[in-house]
Amino acid sequence: MTATATIAGAGGSPVTLNQRSEGFPLHQLREVPVATLLCARLAVLALVGLIPACSSADDDPLASLHQDLGTQRPSFTPGSGSSSTLLGRATFSDPKDQTFKVKRITGDWHVDIMAKPALDLAVQSITFQPGGQSGWHSHPGPVFIQVVSGTMTFYESDDPTCTGIVRTAGQGYLDVGEHAHIARNETAAPAQTLVTYFAPPGAALRIDEPNPGNCPF
Repeated sequence: MTATATIAGAGGSPVTLNQRSEGFPLHQLREVPVATLLCARLAVLALVGLIPACSSADDDPLASLHQDLGTQRPSFTPGSGSSSTLLGRATFSDPKDQTFKVKRITGDWHVDIMAKPALDLAVQSITFQPGGQSGWHSHPGPVFIQVVSGTMTFYESDDPTCTGIVRTAGQGYLDVGEHAHIARNETAAPAQTLVTYFAPPGAALRIDEPNPGNCPF
């Protein structure tokens, strides 16, 4: 005896099952394969339902997950009220040595620079209008900031007191780049900085970071 069972497939087309029976009741022959195909159909429909959500930029399939878990995606803080010009960038290396080294001693003054395998040096001029700010960010290497004109205030993400570090024209600020910081012009006059980056060859000079939450702004 041959038993036949037909159910609708995932696309609406019928799926027919044929199984030869040797004394088994028809309902036993149909029960297992039909249930299995129903589960498979539900899995396919669930997957098909997820595909449009994953491909849509306006519909975040993980939004409900973050809401259920009580978490929130990082919110980056882009800068505003500033303009910058990259004045130059070059890579320094030693073809005879995998480690690039510079050492100089002048009287009591010593300087020693070492990078492996090479070092990118970039210089950028940034102008901050009154109220302008850089947004929270970090760097892949140390950054030397000269305040050319005006007054700038710097804040560090690892400072729970959010105490501003004020620098005026002729003063410098060193950011080692290990954690997020922000530069703000909190005065009523424009300010200009000259920034020198030490970075790995070809690396991005700036890494946008989310607001750390230690400051009221």
